Amino acid sequence: MSPLLVAALIAQATSNPISNATPTSNPTSTANPTSNATPTANPSAAPAGLSPEQLARIQAALQQQKLDGWLFYDFRGSDPIAYRVLGLDPRGIRSRRWYCLVPARGQPQKLVHAIEPHALDGVPGPAATYASWRVRDRELGRILRGARRVAMEYSPRNEIPTVSRVDAGAVELVRAMGAEVVSSAELVAQIGSVLSSEELASQAIAAELLAQAQEATAQEAARRLRAGQPATERELGDFARLRMEEQGLAEAGTIVAVDGHSADPHSQAQDGIAGKNSLLLLDFTGRVGTGPHAIQGDLTRVYFLGERVPDEIQRVAAVVFQARDAALDLLRQRWPAGRPVTGAEVDRAAREVIERAGFGEQILHRTGHSIDVRVHGDGVNNDDFETRDTRRHLAGTCSSVEPGIYLANRFGIRSEVDVCLLEGGKVEVRGGEPQRLVPALLAAPK
Repeated sequence: MSPLLVAALIAQATSNPISNATPTSNPTSTANPTSNATPTANPSAAPAGLSPEQLARIQAALQQQKLDGWLFYDFRGSDPIAYRVLGLDPRGIRSRRWYCLVPARGQPQKLVHAIEPHALDGVPGPAATYASWRVRDRELGRILRGARRVAMEYSPRNEIPTVSRVDAGAVELVRAMGAEVVSSAELVAQIGSVLSSEELASQAIAAELLAQAQEATAQEAARRLRAGQPATERELGDFARLRMEEQGLAEAGTIVAVDGHSADPHSQAQDGIAGKNSLLLLDFTGRVGTGPHAIQGDLTRVYFLGERVPDEIQRVAAVVFQARDAALDLLRQRWPAGRPVTGAEVDRAAREVIERAGFGEQILHRTGHSIDVRVHGDGVNNDDFETRDTRRHLAGTCSSVEPGIYLANRFGIRSEVDVCLLEGGKVEVRGGEPQRLVPALLAAPK
C-alpha cells in the first residue's frame, strides 16, 4: 500500500465515522498494555443499546444453533461480553445482579434489582424487579419457563477462558430451574468478532502503518548505534510511540525487547541497551483514529544490530518463519475451498513445525489470538496449546499468527502477522510481506 493511499484512507477513516451494529468496548490489551476508555461514536455519549438489527442478528444465530435463548448475567461488571453485545454503558454503579434473556423469538426479558432499576434500560422488552433472593428466584424461573437450552458465558472445563465470565453458582442456579446451559462461545464469535467492510479496511490501514513504524524504529536503533549513542529500550519505545502518533495511530502499544529480554514474550523491560550485535524484537499495536470501530493491527518483527546475523539466530528464525507459513498455508488451502478450519488446527500446523525442529520446550504461548474491536478479541483464537479452541474461523474475521521460540535469558524470535478471512474465500495477510529473514542493520550496502 503506497504512502499516498494510506494517507487518503486515514483521511477518509477520520472524516467518516465507521458504523457497525455491534456495540463495543475496548479494555486493555494483555499483550501491549495501553489505557483504553470505553469507546463510543461520541466519547461523551453512552452506547446506543440493543438495536433492532443487533437483536435480529442474535436471534438468527440462536435459531441456527437451535437454542432457546441467550441468558446474560452480570454482577459488578463480571461479564464485559454482555455489555458489548447488548450495547450497554458499563459506567456507573453496578452493585447488584441483573439478568437478561434474549430469546430465539420474541422480546428480551429483563430482571433488575430494585435499587438499580435502570441497569438494562438500553435493552427493549419488559423488566421485572426484585429485591430479595426469593423474588429473584421466582422471577428468574418465570423468565426461563419453557427454555430448554440457553447459552451463557460459560466454557466447559474452562477451555476458552475469554468466554468464561459466569461463575459456577450462577450456572447451577439456572440448571436448577430446568434449563440446560451451553457455552455461548460460538455465539460470541459470530456476534462479536465478525467485522464490517469498513472495520476490515481500518484494520488493513493500521497494519500497514505499524509495519512502517517498526521499520522506522529499527532504523533509528541502527542510526543511534552508528552515531556512538546506542538507545535504550525505553528510548526506542518513546520514538516508536511518537512516530505512531504522527501517523494517526491511537492506543499505540509497544514491546521493545533487546537480547535476553526478547525471550520474555510480554517483556516490559526498559533498561536494555540496543548495542552492537544485539537482537531487537519489536511488537507494536495501534489503530487509526479513536472511533469505536477502528480495528487494531498487531505485528512483531525481529532485527539484528550488527553486520552479520549469527547462524544460531538465523536457524531459530527460519524455524519460526516456517511455522508461521505452515499456519498460513493451512488457511490458504482450506478457506478458498470452503473447508472449515478451526483455531486449534491453525495452532497445531505451526506448532508441529517447531516441535519437529526440536524446540517444543521453547514454545511459551499459542499461535495467535482473535482481533476484533479489541486487539485481543473474544473470537476464535489460533490455539490448541494454552487452551483448546475448536471453534471454526468465520468470514469477516481477523486473527494474529505469531509463533515464537524463546531461549531463556538468551534471545527469543517471534514473527507476527495479521490474517483476515474474507467472503469469497479470500485470505489476506496484512502488515506487508511476512518476514523471511532477520536483517543485519549494520551490514554494508550491496
